[in-house]
Amino acid sequence: MQKSYTKTYKSNPKFLPEIEDYVFDIVKQTKISNEKLNNLEMATAEAAANCMLHGNKNDKKKNVEVNIFIETDKIIVKFKDEGKGFKIKNVPDPTQPENILKTSGRGLHIMKSLLDDLKYNFTPSGTEVILTVKF
Repeated sequence: MQKSYTKTYKSNPKFLPEIEDYVFDIVKQTKISNEKLNNLEMATAEAAANCMLHGNKNDKKKNVEVNIFIETDKIIVKFKDEGKGFKIKNVPDPTQPENILKTSGRGLHIMKSLLDDLKYNFTPSGTEVILTVKF
């Protein structure tokens, strides 16, 4: 049986702690381990901030939609902004020597290392980042 939760926030950094609390309060009721819960918390913070900063370009008139799906063996958290998306291949790999000092690309790399799966869905109405953690 799947449970789902949806909430929409204005694209304003002041709502970042509220988004994190929203996800955390729902997810901590599952059988997720503390380690995976902490990883999901960090990835949630990064994904929500990316939606506001990079996706919505700090436009406070735009929204970030948060969808949480609790399944029998995993948790899926989707963040959708109203941005035009990006080319994943254009994001520098922060582990390569020539990119070590660059500030871009680290968040995606960190999220990938914290999650069981990280996907992007580029649509005409915005970009979805999909975080998956298995139990």
